[in-house]
Parts: sequence; structure tokens; C-alpha cells
Amino acid sequence: MGNSQASPASASSSRFVTASRAFSKQELDSLRALFASLAAQSQTGGRAISRPVFLEYYGVRGPLGERLFQLVAKESGGSDGVTFEDLIISKATYGRGTRDEVDEFIYQLCDITGDSFLTRSDLESVLASIHETVFAEIKEVGEGSVNRTFEAFLNSAVFSKDAEGVSEKSMSLSDFRNWCTLLPSLRKFLGNLLMPPDSGRPGFEIPLLQYPENISTDLLLLNKEYAWHIGGGFSQHEVQEWKLLYHSSLHGQSFNTFLGKVTNGDAQTVLIVKDTEGSVFGGFASQPWERHSDFYGDMKTFLFKLYPEASIFRPTGANRNLQWCAINFSSENIPNGIGFGGQPHHFGLFLSANFDQGHSFTCSTFTSPPLSKTNRFRPEVIECWGIQMRGAQDEKPEVVKGTVLERFKEDRNMLKMVGLANASE
Repeated sequence: MGNSQASPASASSSRFVTASRAFSKQELDSLRALFASLAAQSQTGGRAISRPVFLEYYGVRGPLGERLFQLVAKESGGSDGVTFEDLIISKATYGRGTRDEVDEFIYQLCDITGDSFLTRSDLESVLASIHETVFAEIKEVGEGSVNRTFEAFLNSAVFSKDAEGVSEKSMSLSDFRNWCTLLPSLRKFLGNLLMPPDSGRPGFEIPLLQYPENISTDLLLLNKEYAWHIGGGFSQHEVQEWKLLYHSSLHGQSFNTFLGKVTNGDAQTVLIVKDTEGSVFGGFASQPWERHSDFYGDMKTFLFKLYPEASIFRPTGANRNLQWCAINFSSENIPNGIGFGGQPHHFGLFLSANFDQGHSFTCSTFTSPPLSKTNRFRPEVIECWGIQMRGAQDEKPEVVKGTVLERFKEDRNMLKMVGLANASE
């Protein structure tokens, strides 16, 4: 019968052969050329890509970058660095594998300490790396601080797994998948780390926020991190510019003024509310705010929470009760105001026409919980942003900048032509 257990070398060789089948000959040739270029800069005699060169090329900062290197170099042990076999096996699993394989890879990736327990401290390190990688050059901040924003991302995580010898609960794979569903930008970012660095990697793109110079950023509910979070609910190929159309501190808490500001050609909008209890939440309206006597809208619409927890709730298809906009109706069955989901008088989110009160109930339209601490709330701040989108066919702005990309210009152009990408969604 022979030895039933293959040696590590033969097992690795077998996995390499299997992984190679995930790529076309042209893709393999391009990856081999990329490997040769990076290995030549690594002072390893061309045998492997060194840790500094790997981290600099892919541009993932902090402990998450270190963990990515460890996982990619895992097959060979990583003593010299990332071998060509390592690169092919990891890209086949992470970029071309089944959804379960990709989720398992990302789950291990977020286990920063590598101790097989995904704890809150691991997630804190992951979010710190995301901030350093995506937001490091961004100075402006809106409502609260960066720490407050990322605290909201952590607050939506659930840790249900008990482990012997570990004092704190950890996150199961199911917990992790649920967390990624609530934070789709996180999933996009973590699922595309091995894409060519200048290819407009999903999860790396940040909306450009435009607002009047006479408003202090301290008054804004939206900041870059929250916009990154909300933008995760859009198509991964859309780049956006967001323009502040209405802010209650600037324009007064008036429904008529709101409609006048937001119906001037900007079809898609993000509505954000901060209530008197300090909760921040809202909805993305994929259709213009127009007077109707019933629900309207399409399945791109969704609800979200920003603080104290950050989450996105997409339509389930349970019904088509997506957007609501009613004004000057006298029937009690047609409440005047704007809303999302649910039923009249029992919306997923609703602001009355006076803009002085609102409510939020559990909603089957989005499978969303109440967005506020109590079902009925009083708005303290209301703001609305118009979304201008560009599809993938339009020219994309350069997303990642810096000397690293200049140094690897030849490799970037080669991979652009091949179009290698991860199957993250």
C-alpha cells in the first residue's frame, strides 16, 4: 500500500499543481514574471520574495500586513520569504477558492496572534491596520474621533465561542461571517489584499466628501470612515463623490427646505440622523425624494447604523416597501414625512414632516432592528448627502499613491493587462 502520509514537500507540490489549474497560462506567466521581479529585489538569490519587499508592494500596513505575509509564506515555512509556490497556492485559495475557502483564509488572517482564537484584541489590530492602510493620509474628521468610529465597528462584533484556557470569549467563523455581512466594506477590504495595488482594490476606495467651507467638520455626522462603511453597501466597482445637500444646523429643521435642497438633480442620497440620545443612523435612498402616496424605490436602498454600533441592513425581498415620501396628504393612512421599510406608522426609519420626531421599528424589509435606543426618537441633527457615482467603465482615480507604486511600475502595468483579481464577492 505504501506510505499513506505524504511528506510535506510532496504535499506542497501536490497543492501547487492543483492551485496552478486555477489560472490560465497567461496569468501564470505574468505571476511568474511578477515573482521574478520582486524576488530579484529581495536579496534571496531569486528564491523568494522577502518580507520587506512583499509588504511594500502590497501596501498593507501594521500587524495585518505581517499576518498576511505569514499566511502566504506558510507552505514553505517562510524562512526565506514567499516562494513562487507559496504565491500561487495562496492566490488560488484566497482569490479563486470557494466562498468557504476564502472566508476561512480571511478568518485566519484576522487572527493576528496566530493562536487560533479570534478575540477583540485581534480585531482592534485589524482595524488599526485598516486605518493605517486606507486612511493614514486623511486629516479631516467629522462627528467624533477616529477612535469613536472604529469603536462602533467593534461594537457590532459578537464573540460567542468559549475556549479552554482562554479568559475572554472569541469569535467563531459564523460570528465572523455575520460581522462581515454587517460591515461589507470590511469584507471587501480583507478579500482583496493580494490584488495588484493600483487596480482600484475594492475596500480601499474612499468617497470624496464635498461640503461648504462655512461649516465646521465638528458639526458633520459623516466622516471618511463612516462614508467608507456606508459605501460598502454599493457595488464594488462604483467610485463616489458625496456632496452635502442639507444640514439642519445650516438650513433649519424644515421638511420643505430639505426637499428643496435634495431634489435638485441628485437622485441618490444618504440620509443621516443623530437623535437626542446620541445614536447615529440613517438610510441610503437609491431613488429621488419625490411626493408619493405609497412606497416606491428599488432594491439598492438600505438602512444603516453608525453609532454606537456600525451595521448595514440590505433589502431581503420580503416586500417592496423601500422608500416613503409623503407631503400635504390629509389621510391618516398616509403619514406625512420620509421613511424606509416596514409599514405606514411602523417604519424601519421615519421622520415626520415637521422633522421634530421620528420612529424606528424592527423591519422585515431589511431584517433590521430598531436603529434608535427607543422606537420613538427626537432628531437632534439631520443631514443629507447627494451621491454621484461612476461605474467601472469610467476612468478611475488613482487609489493608492506613493513611491512604492513608482518602483513597481513595470509589474503594475503587466498585471493591469492581465486583469488578475480576487473573487471577494
